[in-house]
Amino acid sequence: MKVKDRVAIITGSGQGIGKAIAFALAREGAKVAVTDISGKEVDTAKEIKALGKEALPLKLDVTNYLEAQNVAKKVYESFGRIDILVNNAGIYPFKSFEDMEEKDWDRVIQINLKGTFNCTKAVLPYMKEQRYGRIINISSIAGTFVGFSNLSHYCASKAGIMGFTRGVALEVAKYGICVNAVAPGPIETPGTQVMSEEAVEVIKRAMPIGRWGKPEEVASVVVFLASEDSSLITGQIVVVDGGYTLQ
Repeated sequence: MKVKDRVAIITGSGQGIGKAIAFALAREGAKVAVTDISGKEVDTAKEIKALGKEALPLKLDVTNYLEAQNVAKKVYESFGRIDILVNNAGIYPFKSFEDMEEKDWDRVIQINLKGTFNCTKAVLPYMKEQRYGRIINISSIAGTFVGFSNLSHYCASKAGIMGFTRGVALEVAKYGICVNAVAPGPIETPGTQVMSEEAVEVIKRAMPIGRWGKPEEVASVVVFLASEDSSLITGQIVVVDGGYTLQ
């Protein structure tokens, strides 16, 4: 029970990595606010409640700052505090830079990078008041350590998240708030199902461990960063990629 009685907000937690994070935090004792824009947050919350854990489903468009503020307010009114924020919501639509239009670029930056800004901004007043907080941003090896073709907008957004993490970490450390990021490598999620079997196999062969990662393997690192075990860690990025970036 590493985060017993802590209150956590996880964005984009209707499926994939976000859902795994919500379950992992709940199993470790946290009361979780499951947020998503898709409506799947309701089903995720029901599944968590079926395990005897506390979960609050809330619809959230992370690109809308007022919605982020309202979600933070509702979570605070429901549980009396906000201890953990996991900025997980993100998209990665494949498109070559040559074919990319301004609207394609803007959408990825708005969701992945501005969404992280909006939700962090919304919870900080509560964390500052209680002089405690854990903010974990889901970045990626893409952009931060390596590049991927047809994903230049995604790479830019994820590299931006790392810079954001470091800058904010310095500003809020005096309030007892730690801000870190996790950089997953290739992970099996619903979003990767659009890839061809050949592309999936190529990436698998590039993984030193010989397989794609699982959402639960990212979630376990988030639990660590959300717990007291990581109390001296802030402004850092933890790579979870099965050795992909070592080559």
